[in-house]
Amino acid sequence: MGFSETRESLVRAGLVALTEKGFSATGIDEILKAVGVPKGSFYHYFDSKEAFGAELIDRYGKYFARRLERFFADSERPHLQRLEAFTRDAEDAMARFAFSRGCLVGNLGQEMGALPESYRQQLSDVFVDWQHRTAACLRAAQAEGEIGTNHDVNELAAFFWIGWEGAVLRAKLERNADALRTFANGFFAMTRA
Repeated sequence: MGFSETRESLVRAGLVALTEKGFSATGIDEILKAVGVPKGSFYHYFDSKEAFGAELIDRYGKYFARRLERFFADSERPHLQRLEAFTRDAEDAMARFAFSRGCLVGNLGQEMGALPESYRQQLSDVFVDWQHRTAACLRAAQAEGEIGTNHDVNELAAFFWIGWEGAVLRAKLERNADALRTFANGFFAMTRA
């Protein structure tokens, strides 16, 4: 494996580890072992564990933004149903891994007291990006009459992500989809015109 391929493998292994266990509980040796990279080689690929974590946040944020856009661009469904489809897909994704994986950004947010301060703005920026994308979808749903005009779509989008991340955390804790369904059902019942 060349430099780029090995670095990419380390990123993928890091994403898996951090969605399952978080930053503090994940050792670099564990990630190196998962990829088959010799101990001590990590700093050949990343300047520090902090730089590695920053790369993981960036990658996950971009990956998830593409995932959201795939749902939000689905012209076969009304806009509010696009967000509903996202929630069902996320539930299925968590179930595929027996609810052992959560959201990397949410996991790191939970650990912020033990993380480098430089991550705070980066994590916040990811959430803001997801909220903006969601607000655009909700704005289109409002224009289609799916959402009442009394709702502020920017606040709804913020509410969605605050609640959704809590539901993901609880689903991971309880190892089932109940919290995801409860939140989604409540959000869409509250939102619909």
